[in-house]
Amino acid sequence: MKYKYQAKTREGELQVGFIEAGTKDSAASILAGHGLFILTLEAAETVHWYDRLSSYFSAVRKKDFVIFSRQLALLLNARLPLGDALRNLAQQTQNQTLKESIILVSEDINSGLSFSQALERQSGVFSDFFVSLVRASEVTGNLAEAASFLADYYEKELIITSKVKSALMYPVIVIFLFVGVSILLITVVFPQIGPVFAQAQVELPLFTRILLGSGEFLSRWWLAMLVSLLVIIATILDYARTTEGEAVFDELKIRLPIVGKVHLPLMLTRISNNASILLHGGVPMAQTLEIVSQTVDNAIYEELLRDISNDVRQGETLSKAMSKHPDYFPTLVPQMLAVGEITGQVDEIFTRVATLYGRELDDTINNMTELIQPVMMVGLGLLTGLLFGSILIPLYKLVSTFQ
Repeated sequence: MKYKYQAKTREGELQVGFIEAGTKDSAASILAGHGLFILTLEAAETVHWYDRLSSYFSAVRKKDFVIFSRQLALLLNARLPLGDALRNLAQQTQNQTLKESIILVSEDINSGLSFSQALERQSGVFSDFFVSLVRASEVTGNLAEAASFLADYYEKELIITSKVKSALMYPVIVIFLFVGVSILLITVVFPQIGPVFAQAQVELPLFTRILLGSGEFLSRWWLAMLVSLLVIIATILDYARTTEGEAVFDELKIRLPIVGKVHLPLMLTRISNNASILLHGGVPMAQTLEIVSQTVDNAIYEELLRDISNDVRQGETLSKAMSKHPDYFPTLVPQMLAVGEITGQVDEIFTRVATLYGRELDDTINNMTELIQPVMMVGLGLLTGLLFGSILIPLYKLVSTFQ
């Protein structure tokens, strides 16, 4: 997306221009990285719904980054020059967006830019996390190792995301099908049977009367109900895109009983993995926390990590700054980091924290998967029994009247 900015240089000179970036925060980070003091920064173009839809289908997936990083590491370890490696990767890449970005990065490198500077110009594709790790590796001369770390990182992210999605997919599909069949029965089948019971003057159970009334109401007002439902969904989604709405929904992900048991270890695993990789790559602690805040995909943790980063810049230890937020960072995390600060192995401690909460996440997802099937079978069985019982009981009474 394109952003228009006004900024001042360190010498006080005013600069006005446009910058391409994935988000407003990314644009601000790029400008700050060039030593500019931002005065104004705003979107230069309106994003339409069809643009969002198109960008969703053309987006670069984690799987694409895994393949790209892994192949880049292999080519660099084989002593192939960076420019040649990128050109080879561009020919092999299937994702069109990533392919175009790799070609542009290769051209920028040939024109004299460093790899990190070229990547930064493609910020809509390559995240600040990716760029920062590459920049740190350019200083240490371990670009191939950094590419391997990035491949491992995206692979872990892909595995974690896939596990969470697979755990939720089955119940969502089953509930959706059950609701669909129930609505079909209530709106189409039950209204056909209702007049028969009324004509035979059969006394109907309460649940049957509720279902017949619901069916009559839905068949008469289904269009108004559908429009109302769409308006409510659109309002909620629109609110969720605001800063306040995003924070509210992200807080709910952490606080809700079942969702929180998955989301909290997921966040801690992601934060620890990212921090470990960046610190191992030589990125300073405060900058690491700032970069990690942009990769967690949670507004609450993003704000907390920025606060912790500011505390670290002011001379506070990481463990002390993190212990101020026990609801979001369990006591064990700052305690382990305190040991890492004493031994000088904070990156190693972050790796252990990621392993610990990664296992907890696996156990939670496995337990949920094992429990979901029997609970849903019992729950859906009871609801199905009520649904058909509400018809079978009156039918039995109806048959009895003819005997």
